[in-house]
Amino acid sequence: MKGPRKHIEGVNDDDRQLFRDAVRDVTRLKLEPRIVAAKPKMPPRARFSAADRAAVLIESLDSDTAGDWIETGDEVSFRRAGIKASIVGKLRRGEYRVDAECDLHGLNVEECKRVLREFLAEALARDLHCVRVIHGKGLRSGPRGPVLKVAVNLVLRKTGPVVAFCTARPIDGGTGALYVLLAGKH
Repeated sequence: MKGPRKHIEGVNDDDRQLFRDAVRDVTRLKLEPRIVAAKPKMPPRARFSAADRAAVLIESLDSDTAGDWIETGDEVSFRRAGIKASIVGKLRRGEYRVDAECDLHGLNVEECKRVLREFLAEALARDLHCVRVIHGKGLRSGPRGPVLKVAVNLVLRKTGPVVAFCTARPIDGGTGALYVLLAGKH
């Protein structure tokens, strides 16, 4: 037996000899290092009631989509009828505090729409007024262009409580993100 022998209370020399005789022909297993793959990180899920989810869905389908829609190059701007241009100007300059954000990177269009609607329902339930939605710049979308950006624009336009949105400042994501103003005191 290799290594120093340790004295264990209650074990006499006869017991030690019996153990050695029992394990004499045993060979030590060579253990290979195990590689444990990291579990993929699950995207965050918004928690809210089924009633909130249903209300946002109904509102998004029934709402008036009339409003000013301006798209110049990669920048996007939208405001509902009756919303002053000065409000959008303040939004564009980042003068409203962003209360929450939703990052949609890596989602397909259907997941994007579902997560965005859930996020908006939660924001409305929490009485938030300005949120940031990160849709990315569509660099991996190929010739189709930024598909999530288009999907986000459509969902936001169809959601009645969204009174305005515009491209975020470069420090907050630039053309890969939007500031979204929700109905409330402005």
